[in-house]
Amino acid sequence: MTRDSVLQLLEGIQRGETTPAAALERLVKLPYEDTGFAKIDHHRSLRLGLPEVIYAAGKSPEQVAEIFVRMAEGAGSGGSVIATRAGSEAFAAVREVVPRAEYHPQARIIGLPAASPAPAAGRIAVVCAGTSDLPVAEEAAVTAEYLGLEVDRIVDVGVAGLHRILAQNELLSRARAVIVCAGMEGALPSVVGGLVAALVIAVPTSVGYGTAFGGITALLGMLNSCSPNVCVVNIDNGFGAAYVAAMSVRR
Repeated sequence: MTRDSVLQLLEGIQRGETTPAAALERLVKLPYEDTGFAKIDHHRSLRLGLPEVIYAAGKSPEQVAEIFVRMAEGAGSGGSVIATRAGSEAFAAVREVVPRAEYHPQARIIGLPAASPAPAAGRIAVVCAGTSDLPVAEEAAVTAEYLGLEVDRIVDVGVAGLHRILAQNELLSRARAVIVCAGMEGALPSVVGGLVAALVIAVPTSVGYGTAFGGITALLGMLNSCSPNVCVVNIDNGFGAAYVAAMSVRR
């Protein structure tokens, strides 16, 4: 439930289109709805301007579907519903109860677009160093799109061929924030940070050989970036990067 949907509900009462009792039925689920195995934070959109997101890993397909349908009912036409780290079994369960749901297999995201989407809040770029980083980059890009941003994707432009990222200046210059996903030594965010006048959100990925240590080397490299406009999220956390980007662009 968003600020706009609450306002529409109150205006509907004022115009006589909705009874107070019917409005109460919708509002009783605030600030959260207890399903017994999860407490769904319907109030988050009112507080943050962005919705709660389902982390599907570790949940059964039935649990994901139950949370998803309740969030879809709570969102109405006012917002999207997103489940990250979701497999095909979870999607099959969700489709049984929410036929309009979509699945993005590379990003491992189940999404339900807002029935009445607002105009795009801003444009960002999602950059990945190599094709192996694409699953994390797609998680970031797809999440950002469901959160109401326009996304330019820039793929396979790692520092081993520096001319590739330098050729993307036009797209990078349009972005109000840039998400950069990289494994190995994690150098790409520093390079991008030196090229753009925007927030750069660095995402270390777990891509790399032995001493990449599952993304720790990239994480430490990004935390030590000499570009002052670079901030860093957790390893493989494309979702977190998209949420930070949406928060920064929408304000």
